[in-house]
Amino acid sequence: MMKLMTRYSLCVSLLIFIPTLTHSANSSANYLTTQQLWFSQTLDHYSPYSQDRSQFQQRYYEFLDFFRSPDGPIFMVICGEYTCKGIKNDYIAVLAKKFGAAVVSLEHRYYGKSSPFKQLTTQNLRYLSSKQALFDLAVFRQSYQESLNAKLNRTKEENPWFVFGVSYPGALSAWFRLKFPHLTCGSLASSAVVLAVYNFTEFDQQVGESAGPECKAALQETTKLVDQKLVTNGKALKASFDATDLRIDGDFLYFLADAAATAFQYGNPDKLCKPLVEAKKAGDDLVDAYAKYVKEYYLGDFGASVQSYNQNYLKNTAASEDSSDRLWWFQVCTEVAYFQVAPSNDSVRSSKVDTRYHLDLCKNVFGEGIFPDVNSTNIYYGGTKIAGSKIVFTNGSQDPWRRASKQASSPDMPSYTITCSNCGHGTDMRGCPQSPFNIEGNEKNCTSPDAVHKVRQKIVEHIDLWLSECQDTSRSCI
Repeated sequence: MMKLMTRYSLCVSLLIFIPTLTHSANSSANYLTTQQLWFSQTLDHYSPYSQDRSQFQQRYYEFLDFFRSPDGPIFMVICGEYTCKGIKNDYIAVLAKKFGAAVVSLEHRYYGKSSPFKQLTTQNLRYLSSKQALFDLAVFRQSYQESLNAKLNRTKEENPWFVFGVSYPGALSAWFRLKFPHLTCGSLASSAVVLAVYNFTEFDQQVGESAGPECKAALQETTKLVDQKLVTNGKALKASFDATDLRIDGDFLYFLADAAATAFQYGNPDKLCKPLVEAKKAGDDLVDAYAKYVKEYYLGDFGASVQSYNQNYLKNTAASEDSSDRLWWFQVCTEVAYFQVAPSNDSVRSSKVDTRYHLDLCKNVFGEGIFPDVNSTNIYYGGTKIAGSKIVFTNGSQDPWRRASKQASSPDMPSYTITCSNCGHGTDMRGCPQSPFNIEGNEKNCTSPDAVHKVRQKIVEHIDLWLSECQDTSRSCI
């Protein structure tokens, strides 16, 4: 089959290839690079007072093996609500190689090793927000471009930049293009949760739809039995799930609900549905079957932690690379909510996981006066009516989070949904399934690889077009 060359890659391929500035160091099979670099970042971008302009060290990574120097594009991969250990060897590697791009990735403020404070008290978390994070990306982007120019002995040159993100970083990717359109040629917003939602009942509804009638019925019956056993012998019930540390019943029920949603979110529906449906048909104990799934898959293969749901653990204010849960809950409780509450009827999760549970958690963990102002967030960014341009929104049809993403397409902001039984969160970048991690996000493992391939072709077309439009018009291509 003839290999197609895109309009942008045709242009840059005619440049004289200059050896890369550095080589990827400390890379592993799962990462393009894990070599840590550091950037001095401003703590508060919005204060007019010099005494508030203190700085902290922010970790970042760069991968230059595919970079067509000097004019190749720079792909900025946004890290989100987790410790950023390097640049993942997923579909971004394929895109970088195709377009001759350098890849850089900045760790989100406060997460991992990029914390401004040693103590993550509620007062010290006041600079943790998406607005500050976006400004971090803008300042870093400018500084990196200037540093690259200095290395190449040139001034005032601009490489074409393109921004990538999945999930909350997907939202940041879209918001970055919205707020700083002059700093990027375009954005890929994969499974981008751009709509802040107070009571996110649609999350649970999508879990039910993704499960299908048989699995949904089995899940609902399991939830009913769990609610009953929690009243009669809660201690033994929690022990059967290896979750005795979850003293608050709401924490335990939220943990169980998340365990089910994860199967659909990350492309492993059969891991959950097959044993549960079989147990129901055989008349076996559904709670035992579900406990086996939770321990073997969710806590085992997937690597979830029971402590992530423990409010006493979330109160720990000592900054560490394990602080991500506390940090993300602060963003949830102040900015975006996404309260995954049970719908009033036909719910898959326990009805005890309600608005009151979430509000009590926010108060218990962070104190009085903490409340998610979702209206302000949606007014500031636009929600699903975001008015940016040159943004690609992609969603997996099975992903419970897709209801908080942009679904309707437009010429300036095309939207694509990947439809297959295991197409979940970030399938376009990560492939199927996503646990265990799949190198280069292999689309061949999806139940509908053609669907994933077509969306990836659309992504390539948009990157190609927008990079070419972003190029200096004074430089022509043959």
